[in-house]
Formats: sequence, structure tokens, C-alpha cells
Amino acid sequence: MKQVFDLDLVKKVHLSYPDKISRAKALLQRPMTLSEKILYAHLFDADQLANFERGVDYVNFAPDRVAMQDATAQMALLQFMNAGRAKTAVPSTVHCDHLIAAEVNAKVDTAFAENSNREVYDFLRSVSSKYGIGFWKPGAGIIHQVVLENYAFPGGMMVGTDSHTPNAGGMGMIAIGVGGADAVDVMAGMPWELKMPKLIGVKLTGKLNGWASPKDVILKLAGILTVKGGTNAIIEYFGDGTASLSATGKATICNMGAEVGATTSVFPYDVKIAEYLTATGREEIAASANAIAEYLQPDAEVVSAPEKYYDRVIEIDLSTLEPYINGPFTPDAAFPISEFVKIVKEKGYPQKMEVGLIGSCTNSSYEDMSRAASVARQAAAKNIEVKAEYLINPGSEQVRYTAQRDGILSDLESIGGVVMANACGPCIGQWKRKTDNPERPNSIVTSFNRNFAKRNDGNPNTYAFVASPELTTALSISGDLCFNPLTDTLVNKLGQEVKLDPPTGDELPVKGYAVEDAGYIAPAADGASIDVAIAPGSERLQKLEPFKAWDGKNYEDLRLLIKAKGKCTTDHISMAGPWLKYRGHLENISDNLLMGAINFFNDQANAVLNTLDGSYDKVSSVAKAYKKQGIGSIVVAEENYGEGSSREHAAMEPRFLNVKAIIAKSFARIHETNLKKQGVLALTFADKADYDKIRENDQISVTGLDSFTPGKNLLITLKHSDGTTESFEALHTYNELQIEWFKAGCALNFME
Repeated sequence: MKQVFDLDLVKKVHLSYPDKISRAKALLQRPMTLSEKILYAHLFDADQLANFERGVDYVNFAPDRVAMQDATAQMALLQFMNAGRAKTAVPSTVHCDHLIAAEVNAKVDTAFAENSNREVYDFLRSVSSKYGIGFWKPGAGIIHQVVLENYAFPGGMMVGTDSHTPNAGGMGMIAIGVGGADAVDVMAGMPWELKMPKLIGVKLTGKLNGWASPKDVILKLAGILTVKGGTNAIIEYFGDGTASLSATGKATICNMGAEVGATTSVFPYDVKIAEYLTATGREEIAASANAIAEYLQPDAEVVSAPEKYYDRVIEIDLSTLEPYINGPFTPDAAFPISEFVKIVKEKGYPQKMEVGLIGSCTNSSYEDMSRAASVARQAAAKNIEVKAEYLINPGSEQVRYTAQRDGILSDLESIGGVVMANACGPCIGQWKRKTDNPERPNSIVTSFNRNFAKRNDGNPNTYAFVASPELTTALSISGDLCFNPLTDTLVNKLGQEVKLDPPTGDELPVKGYAVEDAGYIAPAADGASIDVAIAPGSERLQKLEPFKAWDGKNYEDLRLLIKAKGKCTTDHISMAGPWLKYRGHLENISDNLLMGAINFFNDQANAVLNTLDGSYDKVSSVAKAYKKQGIGSIVVAEENYGEGSSREHAAMEPRFLNVKAIIAKSFARIHETNLKKQGVLALTFADKADYDKIRENDQISVTGLDSFTPGKNLLITLKHSDGTTESFEALHTYNELQIEWFKAGCALNFME
């Protein structure tokens, strides 16, 4: 019989809803959205109930649980070890999904990862067992799919050290991606602070048909909102169309809300969610949710007049929705398939589609695999030669085992598909791709969520496009980016023109889910005697030394480390791929600092001016040279700096290398918080045109820190090499608590 996790906690949360929501409504004197109900039900101190202003007020919350993946868990748990607790305050889990590289197949790659990452896995397993944390071993599955199957519940609130934590919104849960320091707050029983999000209501009408899939809802929405349009907002889906989508389809949509910068995304509780809970052995949680169903949905008045209650309303008709293909190089370049052929030819994208990849945390459910398999079966039935390589990453061992039992994997393998490990793999750059030229222009299509340059295979000239698993499969069969399965035919081995039929599939396995070993390892009942495994002299794990507290002085004569040009994501700031192995060793991973960022002054990556000797060197090397001389540095950037992953390494590395401040035109939400948590000043230009004033060999001062207070601008002064100076104001969003983090050197120092 399947283990049901934290049932008592779930029931306790649900039982608290009627009283908490009635109190909130009495204060607000108006109907409430679903997001508001969940947020107000999770205030850290119920006595601090107030009519919080969206986008303005910082609020303290008490999430129900924490989830961590192996790459980010290392730094989070190294910080937690300094928190002085014997056990986590809330249920927490670690999921080993990021460190398995895709090269041969599931069996070979998992065995290789278990051997090559042994010291990291030993550390994570021992620290988890010591502090009461559930451990999901390598091969168990991708964090978000495993959470969906085992932990996500309607009306709950969770934080996770991965930007795609909002995947659990498909189960009616507020699930938010955070950095490790935020996770430590929650695990330590401290209040978790979040700016009260704005609310974007997305009304869904109609019902999907033909080739359209849940993935296409978020691909279309990404084109509407762009990569920063959801910043500091929750996307709440409502309307009759929501009830037609499976729970895993809803999760796909919520997962990719991260690509528009949203704090999270959420769907109302309905029969589809109840069915998924039951299918995954959680009938009691479904019954508990059914008892308070009215509190797990927006009020009727909100649905009937959404413009009164959401800050923005967008409507999508599922009945007329076309399949979308997004890319390349950014997930918000959205094109309906009817227009995509024209775009490929106009832009000169490589038309040959070389590899199709399905799976990832976004699209690795049983339904996804089932619908892709229905397309794959047609290749054999209609004598079609498959033209592209095809890789599959199942979302969990439960999905993989069930799909294998039901013949789905053999259908995918019949078109040359190779089943990789139940892990992230190529989605996060863990792909040892075999290619004749690692810099050759080429096109791939994935069912993943991100397609930044070099993200999947390290090749800056790989044009990565994002689509649904079923459309990715069809394009893999054709090998042609310009193939539209809705209208086009293929010539089979017999010279006949044949057409692919629209995909079909089961939302849930008819014979139920099955698994022999899900991969879960429970912690010790008492971890007091357990020693955490960190080998002396390890190159992969390093105990953290506290950052120094602020010395009380203004920052004078900082050197410009880099003026980053254009998009600068967490992939640019702290690259993944081969660097994942150093995620537990701050000193070693800091060697990748900003190595992908483009220097405004020479249009090159990882080549910046060292003003001490006039040479050009790697960003990390120049930062180290300044640090050795006791000189602080500063980074200047453009819009949405830190877009992408939740990885706090992108904030800890500059802090470690003595970067004092980042001045950007705007920040991505998670990264701005991570910088604040680690003691790096996160500032924005009061006038974005001031970005242009900064010269390569400037000395830069930040003054006003002696009176650092909320809402008061700081002054930036530039000393140019010609002897002239310029000054301008910089904005910040620090509140009083965050200023205390800064003064203490980092949030963890302040907590101690």
C-alpha cells in the first residue's frame, strides 16, 4: 500500500480554513480570489491580519513544507547546518535529479552518476537523515513530478529551491521557488517574507482539441506576458475551461509560469485534481479537500466580475487554441504553428530538426508520455521513416514503471527513442551530446521550459525550440522544423503521402499506477548521533564560513567588474552543466562567475578589464585580483537581471568574490531576494538611461548607506579616468528587516 505523507498536517491545514478565511473576509469586506485565500490562511502570525497592499507590503508567511533538488540542496543544507536546529520545523525533502548526465541510457547514466557523485549523495543522505528530511535517491525522479505525486495538496503552501516549484499549482497549491537561504528560514521555523503579490487572472474557456495541449496555454501566455510580465505576481487560472484540464496538464501550465517571472501560478480545486489524488493513493486527502472545496476556489463573485478583483485579466479560448512553438533562445518568442513556417524561413533558422527531447519537470507525466506514444505508433503503422534523434526523460520512477508496463515506452523506443534516467538531464544542460561540431548551427525541439543559448548542450548555435511532447514527437518523425502536422503530409517508405492523426492518450493509467521501488528513504527517527559526511579536502563540498558584517561605511571607489549587455540570466551568472558538480563548494564554483555574460565594451564573454594592470581576463579572475587587494567591485546590468533559475549561487558567488552591489535596470524576483539574503546590494537605476553613463574604467561609489532606510534612494558617483565625475540616484526595495540582513552581512548571520 502506498505511503501517504503528512496526512495529519494536510488535515490540520484544511480544518483551519473556515475560521481563517471568515476572519480575512470580515477584515477585507469583499470576496476573495483563490490566491488570497491560500495566502491569508498561511500568515505566520494570525494576529497580524491586515488588508495587505499588493506589490507594496511585505508579509510574513508560514509555508507547510520545503522541497529541495540535489544541486541547490547542497548549499541550502550547508547553511541550515549553521542554524542550530536538531530537526527541520516543517516536513522537508531532498530529490536527486540534477546531477545525472544524459549520455547513453537510464541504466548506464544512473550508475555512472551514483559513482561519480558519491560524496555529494552521501552528504545529502546523511544530512537529510540527521535533520529529519525525506531523501529521494538518484533515479527516483524529477523533484516537481515526485512532489506532485506525493506531497502537493490543494490549499497548501510550499517553498522549493528550484524556480519550477510552482508546478504544484496544478494541484491547487501555492508553491514558490526560492533560494536556499529562504528555505533555511522555513526549515528553521522562522517567518518567511514575501512581498504581497499582484494577481493576474487568466480566464480559460472552451476545451482543447486536436493537436492543442496544456503546454500550448502557457506557451501562448508567455508570448503575451513576456519573460518579465509576471514579476511579483501570481497567475491564477479560473473559468469553465480549467475543469477540462487534467491535474498534470494544469501542473505543466503552472510550471512554466516561471518563464514569465511569476511568483507562482495556481488552479482551483476540482474533480480532475481529486481524481489525481485518488489515482496516486491519496484518497483521504481528496476527501479532506472535498469537505472545504468552497475555500479552495475563488469566490463566485470573483469569477463573474474578475476585473474587480485581479490586477489584470487575460482570456484564452481553449477551443480555438493552436499548438505553439516558442524560441529560439528565449521562452517568450511565441508562434502558433500556422505562422512558424514563415518565421523559420524569414529568420533563416536551421530547418533540419536534428533532435527531439521529451520529458523534464514540465512534461513528463503519464498523460504526456501516452499522447506522445500515440504519435510515435503512427510512424510504424504508416511506414514513415523517422528522421531525427529522440530522447525521453520520464518524470518519476512511478511514471516510468507504469509507462513501461503499459507499452508506452516501447512505442517511443520503436521510433528510435532512447529512454534516459528519471532526471532533468538535457533540460538543465546535463547532456553529453554526441556531435560532429560542438558549435555548428542546428535546431532541436524540446518539451522543456527554457531554451536560453547554450543551456541544453553548451553549443551557442543550437537553436532550441519549446513545444508540447506530442508536437515534439511529430517534428522528430519529420525531421523538419517547417512540418505542420495539422495540415502537412509526409512521404512514407512506400512513396505514399500520409498524414499524422491528432494525438490521443489517457490522463491516468487505466490499470492504475504501479512501482516496485519509488526511491524514497526515510530519515532516522533520532539523528543526533549521525555524522554529516563531508570529506576533508573535498573539491565538491565545503563548509560555509559566515560572510563578514557590513563595516558601517559607504562603498567608495569600487571597480566596475562587468557592465553586462543584454539578457543576463542565472545561466550567464552561474552556469550549470559541468559546473553542477561544484554546487556544494562555494570557492570552486565561484570560478564560473558571470562567465556567460556579454561585456558591453567588447561584446565578448568572460573577458573584462582589470584596471590594476590594464589586462583582460576572466570575470572571476579579475574579481579575485580586486579582492586580494581589498578592493570591492560592482556589476552593472540591463533588464530582468537574474532571470531563470532559483540558484542562489548566482548571488553567493559575487558575495564571496567581494562584489558589493549590482545595479540593474530591473531584477527577476527570486534573484533580487537572493542578493538581499546574501548581503549584496540590489539596486536599480532611477533613470534607466544612467546605464549609458558608466565607463569601463570608472571608479564607482555608493553613498547614503549611513542612513540606509526604506524608500530612500542611494547616490551613485562615477569617477571617470579623465578626471570628471557624474552622479545619479539608485532605487532599492529594501524594507527594515532586509536592511538588517545587509548590516549583518547576510540573512543567516542575522538569524543566528
